[in-house]
Amino acid sequence: MVAQVSEIATQVVARSGLNATEVNIDSTLGDLSLWECSVDVSQPGRIVAQIFKEHSLLPGVILTDKGQLAGMISRRRFLEQLSRPYGLEVFIRREIRVLNRLANQKVGDHLSPGHLIFSGETPIVEAAVQSLERPPEKLYEPVVIECSTHRYCLLDIHQLLLAQSKIHELTTQLLRENTQAHLIQTEKLASLGQMVAGLAHEIRNPVNTLWGNVKFLKTYSQDLLDLVDAYKKESGEDPEAIEDLKEDIDFEYLENDLPELIDSMQESAERLNQLVGGMRNFSHMGENHAQLANLHECLDSTLLILRNKLKYGINLVKNYGELPLVECYSGQLSQVFMNLLTNAIDALNEREQSEQWQPEITITTEWLAEADESEWVKIQIADNGVGIPAEIQERIFETFFTTKPVGKGTGLGLAISHQIVTEKHKGELKLRSQPGSGTTFEIWLPISQSSSPD
Repeated sequence: MVAQVSEIATQVVARSGLNATEVNIDSTLGDLSLWECSVDVSQPGRIVAQIFKEHSLLPGVILTDKGQLAGMISRRRFLEQLSRPYGLEVFIRREIRVLNRLANQKVGDHLSPGHLIFSGETPIVEAAVQSLERPPEKLYEPVVIECSTHRYCLLDIHQLLLAQSKIHELTTQLLRENTQAHLIQTEKLASLGQMVAGLAHEIRNPVNTLWGNVKFLKTYSQDLLDLVDAYKKESGEDPEAIEDLKEDIDFEYLENDLPELIDSMQESAERLNQLVGGMRNFSHMGENHAQLANLHECLDSTLLILRNKLKYGINLVKNYGELPLVECYSGQLSQVFMNLLTNAIDALNEREQSEQWQPEITITTEWLAEADESEWVKIQIADNGVGIPAEIQERIFETFFTTKPVGKGTGLGLAISHQIVTEKHKGELKLRSQPGSGTTFEIWLPISQSSSPD
């Protein structure tokens, strides 16, 4: 909205916009209330004096020379020149160009007016920073805004600083809320880790009992079947009552199915035992000290937990090399593996299915020796999913940055993973991705934490 205020020798227009206290984090200079007032430098000083007299809030006027921008003179600078001895008599009738030239010479600016000129699309915070970097004598001068091509407005520095202060307040509040959310999420993960560890411990004893006793059950059942078979061979034909009972219980089917049933129970008990072991390994979130760990066991424990997600048509390839035991926080690394593998599964699910494409995740491990004789292990987790757009790859490890819909992503997984690898383990987490072809994450870890560089 543009409202005409008055018209004397020139037009003064107040361009309505957001109040400084109504801005948001993404607001630009063009969103603020601006003043539009220009005077040709050939006009006498009394014109500017009259404009300032009639418009007490006007911070300055734009100076033009034959329609081209020639500079700006602020209310403060103009009145300062007129208040000098004989200033009123000297400048009131002379051209504005004379007063402007002398005013700029006073601040050592005789070659160029040097006023700040911003586009209307400039973020408020960026403009405020540049404004505050000006010399002290120009610190409170209004700034020039290019509202459109060859059309300029003025912004009172007071309004700019108020808006910047409001944005700082909003940013601080958002950071506080995000930090609180991060702390809550971290606390939940720690509590979950403790709960899973306790639950796994409680489940492990009965699971071990089942797993151990099913072996005896298999032996005992086979012995009983062998005994029944021996009785049959010795006694010949079974009595009629025995034959009736065998028919009632379908003994022939029972004899064939019982060993298979016990084998299935043994396999399930073994899987349950592995799952509980994997949960215990994965839940070591609160280690106070780095300990030697088998990274292949950490990976397999994580894959075991993700088994339900991986079984739907995803081909898993494990290229495990020979790895030494690595000094690390195994529970935290398991969390990294979980985050990267979950992202890989999501990327595969997002890609459009086709007959020529088979969803695949490849895990590769390697033991490396650098030129400086330091030893590292490298873990690659690669998928052939949708890939990550090039324009956001640099932001992928930023806290709270996510491309997932609201409610499906917190923006913490990769940020926490990066922190665990780089800060906790003094390693590196690298990304390679080709949109449409897939993504590879590389985890580089020093074998020994004590010998790794700070």
